[in-house]
Order: sequence, then C-alpha cells, then structure tokens
Amino acid sequence: MNPSDGRNRYATGTWLFLRALAVIHFIAFGSLWLQLEGLIGPQGVLPAGGYLSAVREHLGGTAWAQLPTLFWWLGTDTALHAVCALGLLSAGLLFAGIAPGACLAVLWVGYLSLCGVGQVFFNFQWDALLLETTFVALFVTPWAWLPWWRRTEPPRVARWLLVWLLFRLMFLSGAVKLASGDATWATLTALAHHYETQPLPTPLAWHAHHLPVWFHRLSCALMFGIELLLPFFFWSPWRILRHVAAFATIGLMLLIAITGNYTFFNLLTVALCLPLIDDACWQRLKLPLPASPGFVPWHLTRWALWPAAAAIVLFTAIQAIPSVKRDWQPPAAFWKVAEVVHPFRSLNNYGLFMVMTTTRPEIVIEGSMDRRYWQTYEFRHKPGNLSRELTWVAPHQPRLDWQMWFAALGRLEHNPWMSALCEDLLKNTPEVTALLAHNPFPEAPPRYLRAVRYEYRFTTREERRATGRTWERMPLDYYLAPVALP
Repeated sequence: MNPSDGRNRYATGTWLFLRALAVIHFIAFGSLWLQLEGLIGPQGVLPAGGYLSAVREHLGGTAWAQLPTLFWWLGTDTALHAVCALGLLSAGLLFAGIAPGACLAVLWVGYLSLCGVGQVFFNFQWDALLLETTFVALFVTPWAWLPWWRRTEPPRVARWLLVWLLFRLMFLSGAVKLASGDATWATLTALAHHYETQPLPTPLAWHAHHLPVWFHRLSCALMFGIELLLPFFFWSPWRILRHVAAFATIGLMLLIAITGNYTFFNLLTVALCLPLIDDACWQRLKLPLPASPGFVPWHLTRWALWPAAAAIVLFTAIQAIPSVKRDWQPPAAFWKVAEVVHPFRSLNNYGLFMVMTTTRPEIVIEGSMDRRYWQTYEFRHKPGNLSRELTWVAPHQPRLDWQMWFAALGRLEHNPWMSALCEDLLKNTPEVTALLAHNPFPEAPPRYLRAVRYEYRFTTREERRATGRTWERMPLDYYLAPVALP
C-alpha cells in the first residue's frame, strides 16, 4: 500500500490510544488498590466513610451534586475494593475491544468516585487528566459490543477534542511558568534545581543534577520550545509539522520519566500524542497492528458531536485564559456553569511546576519509648536514609510518599492529615504502617512521636565517592514537636 493512502486517516493512532488508555487505567486502579486500606479505608489515614459523613453534614441534600461519587449509595468499606476490581476488569475488556464505550463509561465513573473520596491523596493533576482523557475518549471510541481489535476511523471533531486536550496540557504547562514571574524560569536556571527538589527523583536524577549549568539552561530553553511553540503545530495542515510536534512531545515525556517518578502522567501524555500520527506514518514504521479497518457505528451522530465539542472548547478556553493573562477574570455566567461542571473533574486547567522549588525540605518521622532514644520510620520511596539509593517506582504512585513532599513545603496546620498519620503511627495501625518501608516498632507502638524537618541536598561527586551517600542534610525545625496519645 502506498503510504500516502493513509495521510488523512487516523484509525491506527486512535486504536493505539485506546489500548494505551486501557493499560493506564489498569495501572491507576491497581496502584490505588495496593494502598487503599492505608489511605482511605476504615482504618486508614483519612477514612472515606468519615469524610462522606462530614460532607453530608455540611452540605445536606446537595452533597451528591457537589461531590459526585457512587459511594454515597454503595457505602465505602467493601465497595472501595469492588470499584477497584471493576476498574481492573473494565480496563482489561477495553484493551481486548469488548464493549469499549461501556467500559470507558465505567472507568470514568469508577475513577471519579474514588477521586471524590480520596481527598488530599487524589489531588494530583494526572488524576484530573486521566478523568478528562477518559471523558473525551467517549467521543472517539466505537460504541459496539464486539468491535474487538478492528481499527475504525474516529469522527474528525472527536479527534480534535483529544488534540485540544493535549494542546492545553502542553501549552499551559509552559505558559504558567512564564506568567508566574518565577525568576528561575525567566533566567532558564530552573532545571539546575529541579532534579534535586522534585518529589521522587529516579537514580538518574542525581547524575542529571550534576550536569553543567549551560546544559540546564539549554534544556530549559528546549523545554519551553516544546511546550510553547510546538503545540501550535498540532493544528498544522502540514503532516510533517504535526509529526515533529508529536514525536518531540513524546521525547520530552521520556526524558522527564527517566529522571523523575511521575506516576502514569508521562504515559498518559504519550498516549494523547498517538492520534496526531496518521496511518501512513504507522505503515512506514511497520508495526504489527490489526489488519484492515472495520466499520463500527458510533454512539453519537455528527450533528450531536459538534455542539458538544463547541461547549467543551468554549468552557476550557475561558477557564485557561487567566493562566496566560493573570489579571483577566471570566464573566459571571462562566462561574455559574463551572459550579456544575467542576465537581466532575473532567474539564480542567493545567500547568505543572508553575514555581520551581529551589530547596528540598523533608519530614523525618521518629518514634521513642523514653524521649531520649529516637528511631526513624522509613518510607518506601521518599528520601530518608542518606545512604539509600534512589528508586524507580513509576508508573505506580506511592501516594503517601508524594503527599509528604507537599506537606514539607508547608506547616502542620495546613496539612491536618499529617496529624491523623501520626496518630495512626502512635497506635501502630497495621493498615497504615503497611504503607511504610520500615516500622521500627513492630511489637508495640511508641509512646512518643515527633516529626523533624531537614533540608536535603544531593551529595557532590566527591562526597558520594567518599561516603557512598546520595543525600546530605541539615536540621531545620520541628514540624511536629514530641507528642503522645492522651
């Protein structure tokens, strides 16, 4: 077949996108299920059941509209596990091409429900991005019971919605950095700090941190080019520019992934690039893909897709303007619509690392029986022991480790969940201690607990050769002074 025959077709890229989305959902639901009991289970740090009771008491009869989740009706204890299991099953069926439209709807409702009760542990941009991607994917997936692995051409406007989502994700990621006024982004020095201060560095982050400053500046300039300029190429009438933009974005995601554990975020962004690549390009790559496209009916007629797409683009465009023009405020009518839309977390604003952190505070939790000899609780992946090697953990997300990074940037009164965590450690709650790498009090809980804040930094090459350590640290203050249960 002549490669030019597929230059205006996107069945293969869409097919790959849906398969990738199924894998990402499998990872997301599976990752959560491993941590479910310790985070939001009945004995977890922030029990979902108690949270729903508090919301109902505060909001009354409108609670379900402002916090849409199945757990209002299903309860939480067993239902949390059932929704995770259903998510894994639906992801598997979606990958196999069995009732893909229905599976995507189940995945969207299930993940939205978990985000609703996940509280601070689900307040991440990639959770919102996964929900929005799944919502938009409902427009490009074939709604049939058994399309199997047949490739089908998506409606053009539905594919444009995926491109619009990717455009906003990338462009706003660059725009907010410049609009913030942060000096490190303006002077292209942010990456000289990033590898050391990001939440969960990979083993390669230490090496990246020690690259020359000129390399960090060049990398930062290239990143801005990919985030601010290339997204406009997504809409180019010339396929070569679309492909350059797609592959450059994929390359950026891979570079980010090898130096930082950003869960499934990089995979999801790569998946969104796939519908930009036309069938002719995939044919040139000679990938082992399903045979000829097959016809499968779509769930929405084209006359219904256009007004839905127009409403989505209008809402998200208005929502994004303040990220670029910080003194602009949307009209009052927008906020009335937003009150209805925002609880569903599926039409979002984006922009990671708006302000670069230039130092790395870390919280070290310690327990004691006598307030003289203190033993340290070690987390699975966040920095603690100075000699412990950095870890690869993505696409799994250790949500407690991630949240500890945010907590260290603030104060205890701004992170009440930290008090709940410390109380659970004083009780030796097994569901919570299972989230840790090492519990120094396996037989009986400590009488006292404290949280000390340190400033961590990567060792120099000379220090690492001499000591074998990845980190050095200096004490800053008590995040939580020694406490005991009443």
